[in-house]
Formats: sequence, structure tokens, C-alpha cells
Amino acid sequence: MNRFSAVCSGLLLAALTLFGCSNNAPMPFNQEPWGNLPFGSDRAPWVTLIDGEKGMENFNRLGDVNWLAMHGAIQGDRMNSGKGAGHLVTKNSYKDFQIYAEFWADEDANSGIFIRAQDPKKIGADNAYEVNIYDKRPGPEYGTGAIVNFAKVNPMPKAAGKWNTFLITANGPRLTVVMNGAVTADIEDKSFAQGPFTLQYGSGIIKWRKVMVRPL
Repeated sequence: MNRFSAVCSGLLLAALTLFGCSNNAPMPFNQEPWGNLPFGSDRAPWVTLIDGEKGMENFNRLGDVNWLAMHGAIQGDRMNSGKGAGHLVTKNSYKDFQIYAEFWADEDANSGIFIRAQDPKKIGADNAYEVNIYDKRPGPEYGTGAIVNFAKVNPMPKAAGKWNTFLITANGPRLTVVMNGAVTADIEDKSFAQGPFTLQYGSGIIKWRKVMVRPL
């Protein structure tokens, strides 16, 4: 092989190596594949509500829950309170929006994100859309990844023992839930048009490492 051919081969190998590495490298947040699912990504900037152990000041507390900033996340449990369920309720109301959340749940966790809540002092699946985190729900069709009473999930993904992501989109009557990159719910419903969203604690241990929102 002459010197010119060797140099060309070397440059080609370097280019292919660089291309392969770039394909395997994590993409920036705004270029994740779900950024185009659905309704595109050319929207208002993301507003960070929880980032590691910071952010509880962006919520009102509802109920008797032991919320702690620890181990790089906001954690909900009953270790000290001993009873009760509750929510972290956003101080702002949202109509059309996307929520990005990173969460960790243990096997006994009963949690979720309630969106467009109609009464910030009384949160339930009858007056808000409940995007569920509940691997052990007796009716698994409305378990983790479902919108309780509105959108069933099949098969139900499991959240326990690992970090997961939710991308929740509410745009008019269309509601979409993407968990760990897979669509688990996609419906149209006009029951609730606007309201705050909440991070629920029902049982077990739930951790929120990142929670962001942006209007559409």
C-alpha cells in the first residue's frame, strides 16, 4: 500500500470511528428522540421545578407526607409521619403543557402525577387526570403508565427499583404519556381543561430527581 492510500485509509477509519462514537453518545436534552413526540419540540423553554435536592419551594404541600431532600432527589415516605398520603402541588396552573420527570419507585410505591387538578386542596382521580405509578395496583390496566379511569395500559411497564422518565403532554383534549421512551397512553378527552399538577405520595418510597415543565 502506497503512502497516499495509507493516509486516506487512516482518515476514513478516523471518520468512521468518530461517527460511531457520536451515535453512541448521549444526546443533549432538547434532542432526545421523544422531543418530537408529540407536537414537536419548538416550544417555550423548559422551567425546572425540581433539580436534585432543590425545588420543594416551588410546591405547596398537601397531606401528611414526609418529604425530604436527600441522596440527590426529593423523596416521599412515611418514615416519620407514620400515616397519610399527600401531594406536592404546583403553585401555578397549567393549561397546555409538557412535563418531563425523572423518578425512582420502590416495589410498594403508589404514586403518580396528577395534571389539570380542579381543586388544589382536594386532589383525586375524579377531578384530575392521574398518570399512575403503581406496579402493584390490583387492576393493572390502570397501573404504572396509565391515566386512571381514562387510558388503560397494556402491557403495564414496571417502575420499581430503577430510575424512570415520564414525558406527559397535554395539548387541548389530547393527552399523551411517554414512559422511558415508549408511549403508554394517548387519548383525547375534555373532562379537565386547566389546573396545577401534583406529585403524589400514597405508599412505599418515591423519589423525584428532575421535574420540568413548559407551556405549549
